[in-house]
Amino acid sequence: TVYARTMLAIETPRVGLLSIGEESTKGNDLTRDAHRLLSGGPLCFIGNIEARDVYSGVADVIVCDGFTGNVALKVSEGLVEVVEELLREELGRTFTTQLGFLLSQRAFRRFRRRVDYSEYGGAPLLGVAGLTMVGHGRSSVKAVRNALALTYRFARAEFVDTIAARLAPEAPLLERAQ
Repeated sequence: TVYARTMLAIETPRVGLLSIGEESTKGNDLTRDAHRLLSGGPLCFIGNIEARDVYSGVADVIVCDGFTGNVALKVSEGLVEVVEELLREELGRTFTTQLGFLLSQRAFRRFRRRVDYSEYGGAPLLGVAGLTMVGHGRSSVKAVRNALALTYRFARAEFVDTIAARLAPEAPLLERAQ
């Protein structure tokens, strides 16, 4: 939540735990343990969320293990590619749909920018003593350029020092969680 408050300017980030159901008893041992720890903490924990809620805006911060998060990202990327291909096929079928596409191109370009990972370039790797961005293994030149720009923005904002300073008061809580 320190990241969400610092870099995204969300005053009180809502934290959701990605699981297979909304009930606290759902999920594997790791997820149930995480639910117990998050429930007893100072965060604005809203409980478990399901995968269908990842993009709904119900949570500002989504907690999951690295494997699950990576699978969720890759499924999302694949879905975007399939939707784009299906739209291309459908919008090219008739004169009317082609005309509709021409009239809607600005909206489609805006949509593409919102869902294209290369527009963001990367994401910060939190928990290391330094500024590290993680990019996609198949990043394009555009994605690398945007990751560098994002890294520069984080450096100018003194991201690492700010995160460390904001986490310092939470050290006892973090030690208890281990």
